[in-house]
Amino acid sequence: MEEKKYVLEVKDLVVQFDTEAGLVEAVNGISLNLEPRHTLGLVGETGAGKTTTALALLRLIPYPPGFIKSGEIKINGEDILGKSEKEMESIRGNEIAMVFQDPMTALDPVFTVGEQIVESLMQHETLTAAEAEKKAGDLLEMVGIPAGRKNEYPHQFSGGMKQRVVIAMALACNPKILLADEPTTALDVTIQAQVLELMKELREKNDTSTIMITHDLGIVAETCDEVAVMYAGRIVEYGSLRDVFKRTKHPYTEGLFNSLPNVDSPDSRLHPIPGLMPDPTALPEGCYFSPRCPYATEECKKRRPQPIQISETHMVECLRYEEPDFKLQRSMNNV
Repeated sequence: MEEKKYVLEVKDLVVQFDTEAGLVEAVNGISLNLEPRHTLGLVGETGAGKTTTALALLRLIPYPPGFIKSGEIKINGEDILGKSEKEMESIRGNEIAMVFQDPMTALDPVFTVGEQIVESLMQHETLTAAEAEKKAGDLLEMVGIPAGRKNEYPHQFSGGMKQRVVIAMALACNPKILLADEPTTALDVTIQAQVLELMKELREKNDTSTIMITHDLGIVAETCDEVAVMYAGRIVEYGSLRDVFKRTKHPYTEGLFNSLPNVDSPDSRLHPIPGLMPDPTALPEGCYFSPRCPYATEECKKRRPQPIQISETHMVECLRYEEPDFKLQRSMNNV
């Protein structure tokens, strides 16, 4: 079998924050791979460690108090954790770029959108001012904004248009990897659909690989090839879209699906996951999900689960799968 090639490889990544409240264990040994032109959905509740993971991939963890304690991050086969900050400035934008969650804070209100795109281009490419100006207009056109609007300021754009500007900035240097952190948050449903369609088109046009960070399983179903479900800084289930959606294995993933409304049965009740994400300064001794898990045993509260390969493409971290006959009680095949 031909060995798969990956544009991004992450192995045993650990990110921590040394704070007055204690050591925050934000990312606790995650591993993932991203294939060319694929979209990987990184899913989980607020506080799961999704955005921290993305910042680590860019080497933008604020120090102090944050630091990458250990692990490996390879972009196109090169380990970036050994790179200098100057080398990273070239990698960011050219190899990997990020669409931040809130376009209101990602754009500087005192500069025109064109000036902000030009600044990014001039930093990474050898262009004259006139060439950069033209390319900024072309990038805006590519995301559906007339080039003539490059001389306008962020406050003159709607939320959806601002998000398009942020995407244009991220794509300015045609990066091979795009990190999209909740790119449709605070957008209405129509604009959300337009932004997602735009990102699909750009993937086809630019051969971009994407990590889609979201808590919205509908967005994952619509845009992703693979899914990594994250809980308390661990990836607890990882597989193809069909694996995770149709052959759900982890109780936490099941809980996420059961929290969704059933459109086929309007009278059905929601079943939210009880409790809250654990405090990252005081994580449970055993399985991090065990205090909220309906399947947890005493063993789950004492022993940390290790990855179990369900199939070639599907992984789960759950001690109960050491029991040959264990399965989730509720079928997720109707999701």
